[in-house]
Amino acid sequence: MADETGRRDAQWRERLSPEQYAVTREGATERAFTGRYWDHHEDGVYRCVCCEEPLFDSSTKFDSGTGWPSFTQPTDPARVVGREDTSHGMVRVEAVCHNCGAHLGHVFPDGPAPTGLRYCINSASLDFMGRGPGGD
Repeated sequence: MADETGRRDAQWRERLSPEQYAVTREGATERAFTGRYWDHHEDGVYRCVCCEEPLFDSSTKFDSGTGWPSFTQPTDPARVVGREDTSHGMVRVEAVCHNCGAHLGHVFPDGPAPTGLRYCINSASLDFMGRGPGGD
C-alpha cells in the first residue's frame, strides 16, 4: 500500500508544478491576488488541474474582492465535495474535487444570490477551457 501511494505521489509531482502540487495534494493556499484566474473574465469552464473534471462555469464567477477566483456554484453539485476543515484554528468547509480528491479551496456562506455561497478557489487548482474557437 505504501508503495502504491508513493508511486501515485511521484506521478502527481511529475505532472503538476510545485505550486499546483502544494495546493491540490497538500492543501496549501496560494497568496491572494497572485493566481492566474483571480481577475480572469473569459467565457468558458474551469477544470480541475489534476483530472480535468469540469468544476465551475465562468457564468457563476464573481468578484468577491478576496483575490481568489470565486464562484456561486459548481457546474454540478456532485463534482465538488465539501469536507469539514478544522486547520489553522478555524472551522471551514473545504472544497474538494469529487473525482480525484484535489484540494480546491473553501466554501463560505457569504456569497451572492442565487446560492448565497462563495466557492473561494485557488487558481493553482484550476485549468481554463474557453468556449470560443480553439479553447482558451
